[in-house]
Amino acid sequence: MYAVGHMSLGYILALATSKTLRTKMNIPIVLLLSVIPDIDILIPQLQHRGPAHSIIVATIIFAPLFAIYTKRASPYYVAFIQHSLIGDYFTGGQMQLLWPLTTQYYGLEISIRSAANITIEWTAFAAALIIMAKTGGLASLFRPRHSNLILAIPTSTVLLPTLLGFPLEVPIILVPPHIVYIAIFSASVAICLFKILKSSASRELNVAVSSDQQSIT
Repeated sequence: MYAVGHMSLGYILALATSKTLRTKMNIPIVLLLSVIPDIDILIPQLQHRGPAHSIIVATIIFAPLFAIYTKRASPYYVAFIQHSLIGDYFTGGQMQLLWPLTTQYYGLEISIRSAANITIEWTAFAAALIIMAKTGGLASLFRPRHSNLILAIPTSTVLLPTLLGFPLEVPIILVPPHIVYIAIFSASVAICLFKILKSSASRELNVAVSSDQQSIT
């Protein structure tokens, strides 16, 4: 899948898990985790769709998080493993799903550019956007929360590079969803940065005023 599909499915499934277990989730972290397995594209030493796409590796990574946070870690785990177990299993080729137990490749070889995959990605994107808007998740991305800065990572490492042609050129029909996510995430990061800069400037101004008052007295 392309980044849009991974993030949309990750959000929907993580939210469903969160609601089922009655626990909270951080949307930027969920969106980041949903594309984290594709870090193997950015690191030359890692084979794409190799160990980074293994659900065994994912489970080992999350084991201490489950020990510490118990069910609160579940939405993030679901967001992480859906990338391989659902998104990449059905489209784009095969992967080492059970590494290191075996290096055998698993998955259906439905083309990432097929009508089936494009339909799935558009459906997941539209559903995620509607659910995000109705549940207040979209509004939370436009509030100046520090965690929203996390969105700069998937925007700069996956969404923009993919849209610009590396590593996979996006079919024209999937360009709009990519642009929408880039716009939302960029606005979210910009709002947060503006708030941080404004608070910093305000503190410096208060320090300056306090210093002037002390010098006068």
